[in-house]
Amino acid sequence: MANSDIHRDHKEAAKQNTSIKLARVIKVLGRTGSRGGVTQVRVDLMDDSGRSIIRNVKGPVRENDILTLLESEREARRLR
Repeated sequence: MANSDIHRDHKEAAKQNTSIKLARVIKVLGRTGSRGGVTQVRVDLMDDSGRSIIRNVKGPVRENDILTLLESEREARRLR
C-alpha cells in the first residue's frame, strides 16, 4: 500500500468519525496474548495534547509507525 493510499484512508476515516486519533509508536514494550500475537506499545498522540499512552496492537508494528486509534481514552494494562 502506497503512502498516499494510507493518507487517503486516514482522511476518509476522519470524515466518517471525528473522534479518530493518530498516534506514533515511540517504543515497543513486548509481546502479550496467549500465543504472543499482540504487541504492547507506547504511543504519542499526534493531537495537541502531547499525551502518551500504552496500547495493545494486533499485527506487525515497529517504532515510528502511525496508528489510527478509534478511541484514545482506554489504556492497556502493563505487562508483568
